Amino acid sequence: MKPFVKNRPNFVLVLVTAPDIKTARTLAKAILSVRLAACVNLLPRIESHYWWKGEIEVGAEILMLIKTRKDRLKKLEKEVVARHPYDTAEFLVLPIAGGSKPYLNWLSACVS
Repeated sequence: MKPFVKNRPNFVLVLVTAPDIKTARTLAKAILSVRLAACVNLLPRIESHYWWKGEIEVGAEILMLIKTRKDRLKKLEKEVVARHPYDTAEFLVLPIAGGSKPYLNWLSACVS
């Protein structure tokens, strides 16, 4: 078994929500085609509760989990915001504290 690598701050997980599966798939394809991420997971049918324009809203959304390198974040955010239908697209960045060495090497190699 390959070793677990700790504290690789150059990798991040980006959370983006989309209004429907078609939008999420379109965003994922655009992100991957220009190699801004190695992988995009789509988690369908989440229920979001949030404040919007002074009211509490509830809606069905798709959660996108985007794995990329930290140095690609600005370009990734620009791509997501430009293609996203929401006025205020969710774009949250979480550091990846570690992972298996083969997976992190693959992630790094896939993003350019």
